[in-house]
Amino acid sequence: MKRMILRGGRVIDPASNTDAILDVLIENGSISEIGSSIDAADATEIDVSGSVVAPGLVDIHVHLREPGREDEETIESGTKAAVHGGVTTVAAMPNTDPAIDDPSWVEYVKSRGKLATVHPIAAITMRREGKTLTGMAELATAGAVAFSDDGCSVADANVMRRALDYAGMVARPVISHCEDPSLVGHGVMHEGLASTRAGLRPIPAAAEEIMVARDIILAASVGARLHIAHVSTAGSVELVRRAKADGIAVTCETCPHYFSLTDDDVRSYDSSLRVNPPLRTADDVKAIKTGLADGTIDAIASDHAPHSLEEKQVEFDAAPPGMIGLETLLPVTLTHLVHTGTLTLPKALALLTSGPARALNIPGGTLEAGKRADIVVFDPDAEWTVDADHFRSKSANSPYIGKTLRGRVGMTITRGRIVFEEGDHDTGRSGNARGSADAERDELAVGV
Repeated sequence: MKRMILRGGRVIDPASNTDAILDVLIENGSISEIGSSIDAADATEIDVSGSVVAPGLVDIHVHLREPGREDEETIESGTKAAVHGGVTTVAAMPNTDPAIDDPSWVEYVKSRGKLATVHPIAAITMRREGKTLTGMAELATAGAVAFSDDGCSVADANVMRRALDYAGMVARPVISHCEDPSLVGHGVMHEGLASTRAGLRPIPAAAEEIMVARDIILAASVGARLHIAHVSTAGSVELVRRAKADGIAVTCETCPHYFSLTDDDVRSYDSSLRVNPPLRTADDVKAIKTGLADGTIDAIASDHAPHSLEEKQVEFDAAPPGMIGLETLLPVTLTHLVHTGTLTLPKALALLTSGPARALNIPGGTLEAGKRADIVVFDPDAEWTVDADHFRSKSANSPYIGKTLRGRVGMTITRGRIVFEEGDHDTGRSGNARGSADAERDELAVGV
């Protein structure tokens, strides 16, 4: 069986506090050894000196749209986008059509992850209507790693309390989309001076914070694990911080757009900026960054939400919420957190690898010997301009198009197999995620 060695890169593994110039030996799809000057005469050597070698990124908030909206994204195209961005593990949200509320759909989604590992998240309620709980035990047995009605809040507090209770019985977290529908109403952007100037219907920060507080109280009352999705306000960060200090089993994530963009940007009326929850103020962005730095926020997730060109090329308040983010997850994090001095590179990587894996208790996010060889190799300083033609996603609803970012993926390895490498950046959206190197790299497909 062929072996592969990554030679001379800066190996950063936050899970083991590793940060040194080392070699990584891969055998049979797993990490065999990490060390200095590894003797591997019969291994295929790849020189990665000058690059960072890290665990493949773990993105725990992704919308793959299949089944139902394959025109926007499929599991195949979504995982191509994932490995293009250095993401080797994704957790797929259940707001598909039909919703992932039946074990057969959980099995379907799980089975179709080829380039990246796909962990299905099942719905909390049938058809995500917020009324009748799904069969959580059967869904967990089929492979659901968590439960969420993402895209919708569970407005009924009693339904949410029972969901937390039952999810606790099958040792799965509930992921809460925290927006009070009565306060969101028909709003499309954050309530404040920017919304007044833009003339767009507002959503108050309280719409998020009320639900964060409610679900923390409910989780504490039944002793269940709660994960708060896409935290966006200073108040939400503080609520999670206090809950953790009180010993409540709560984790949370934020997304790159909540630390790199503000509600002032919405005054451009770019419909890519229409997201739920909405972009917030500069003060909220500052609080998000503080929460990332002090450990209140456990993970950075893309909330990759593809939409068709026809859906997004409309007036701002008529556009569906969401932006794509798998392919810009790492560079936006590096550009706005690491290169600004907000976070160290190891801390940022922890929020993209071991942190999210731990939040949902899923495999990945480490370079530990014996674990699956899911690896990203990247240049943290490389500058590049985001070009929609180079996306692997079927959709291109990104506000970062035309922006210059720092940090670019050079290679992605899943299960010991090279599934993306630097030359493939130029093959375009219609190209193969592995580009022209297929034949050569198939020789390195160890253990698959």
